Amino acid sequence: MRVALDDEKPIFLQIKEMIEDEIVNGTLQEGEQVPSTNQLVAHYKINPATVLKGFNKLVDEGVLYKQRGVGMFVMEGAVKQLREKRKHQFRDNYVLNLLYEAEKLDISVEEVKKMINEAKGRDN
Repeated sequence: MRVALDDEKPIFLQIKEMIEDEIVNGTLQEGEQVPSTNQLVAHYKINPATVLKGFNKLVDEGVLYKQRGVGMFVMEGAVKQLREKRKHQFRDNYVLNLLYEAEKLDISVEEVKKMINEAKGRDN
């Protein structure tokens, strides 16, 4: 769990993204139970409805499932689903902007690739 939440995004989205992060980085495994609403409420001092709103978004997206009387669990296939979603977000948020800026500066795609490899410490 994060140490604290911030004021930049709605809290339910931060809860949702925190659970997604824990699934993508392997902290939460498929089939594993996620922290309970009560645990998150006690840790962050937030309204239970806010936590449930974040959880319900993940249920709607097929990332979590509810087991009545027990809690929320990570759905099988959630890691692959979240990684695909984030790859698309990465492309839209970073790669496209990189290519737009490169085009403005008359930098070719090959030059961009070379710069990326140089930045990674590998010059191909």
